[in-house]
Amino acid sequence: MRTPIADFCREYSQQNKTRLHMPGHKGLGMLGVEALDLTEVKGADSLYEAEGIIAESEANAAKLFGSRRTFYSAGGSSQSIRAMCLLACQHWFSDYDETPLILAGRNAHKSFVQASQLIGFDVEWMASEEDYSLCRCAISPDGLEMHLERVMSEGRKVTAVYVTSPDYLGHVLDLRGLADVAHRFGTLLLVDNAHGAYLKFLPEDIHPMTLGADACADSAHKTLPVLTGGGYLHIGAGAPEGFEDTARDAMCLFGSTSPSYLVLQSLDLANDWIEKNAQTAFSETAERVDAVKAQMQSEGLVLMGDEPLKATVDCVASRVGSGLVFADRLRDFDIECEYADRDMVVLMFAPNNTNEDHEKLSIAVHMLMQVQKIMPESDPERPSFSNRLPERVLTPRDVLLHPTETIPVSDAEGRIAADVHIGCPPAVLPVVPGEKVDRNAVAVMDYYGIRSISVLKE
Repeated sequence: MRTPIADFCREYSQQNKTRLHMPGHKGLGMLGVEALDLTEVKGADSLYEAEGIIAESEANAAKLFGSRRTFYSAGGSSQSIRAMCLLACQHWFSDYDETPLILAGRNAHKSFVQASQLIGFDVEWMASEEDYSLCRCAISPDGLEMHLERVMSEGRKVTAVYVTSPDYLGHVLDLRGLADVAHRFGTLLLVDNAHGAYLKFLPEDIHPMTLGADACADSAHKTLPVLTGGGYLHIGAGAPEGFEDTARDAMCLFGSTSPSYLVLQSLDLANDWIEKNAQTAFSETAERVDAVKAQMQSEGLVLMGDEPLKATVDCVASRVGSGLVFADRLRDFDIECEYADRDMVVLMFAPNNTNEDHEKLSIAVHMLMQVQKIMPESDPERPSFSNRLPERVLTPRDVLLHPTETIPVSDAEGRIAADVHIGCPPAVLPVVPGEKVDRNAVAVMDYYGIRSISVLKE
């Protein structure tokens, strides 16, 4: 597959031009990659007005992912999430002259909340249908149908449904079922697929574009061989006609007008790697991870989630104490996890992990479980989580320009939250801007080590 962005940058770097243009390093510097780091010189195209090499590369990506259109992001999936929400609201305003309403799973990345503040759409939150977990929000097609019926029975129309799948712990929702329900009710399905770009290339293709989503945001850098910040905004084949017409403007609104050409080159080169290697690489990696997971379970660890390239250890159920301590013990073996909190440790794998990486983890788990103190089956300090959401007093947009102050969480009950307070997005938000902090939100934040909170000044 042609790699037009990378080819252009490589050729430009070899021409020894006098660079009387940005960036200021002029192709020289201490990192060793500066020669390839360009700006929008002649022939380099422009990300938000792409008609040349960037447009060609994005078309290559769209073909690989099976989307109607794919747009590059140099600002990760955060930029794509905000743009995706704006496109849904613009589509809404083409038919209705009222505030858009998005029905969203509560484990939303903070960029979604920020999008509601910046764009001004309203949010109706869907709580998890199963036991509370910091990073999980289980939503079934039947559950979504109940939410849609309730909202519409109140005379309100739903602009879009927004869900996160996979979540941080590796749980995958029934996106095909959710898409069918959303479309039957005449609304859109938007998916935060930040952790799931690779799902397209498994033996069973379970990428949102395949399962009927109208749009999704992928963080390419999380699971593909792409530099940090590289992402995609995919528009589904079944999305409304013209849905993507203003996508570049939407992406520009939420991103830098100086996107990194190093990131764009990595997205471009990833297309060639995907075409030649992805199917085999991810299939083989999934098999190796399955073997590692089986070994971890045989040692007594309880795993959760069904995402193929994540191993999420439920440290409470495994009776090995805090996930934070377990993560520290892994660091003793020079193993760094993706995420840890008091309950969980998340390990993420990719094809570039070597057999030695897998073997090191297996040895570390075996040795730790030989000496690990077995803890009580339940943590008496764990709060009684509730799916009841805090009372909303203002919309997130309403609080954006209000004066705020930062106070201890222990003093926050009854105050109006002014920011998203959670250690690890995307996660179930104990309290959202505009909601009144209640006793349960205080308990959740205290349990997860959140000691201060921004609230509206009284």
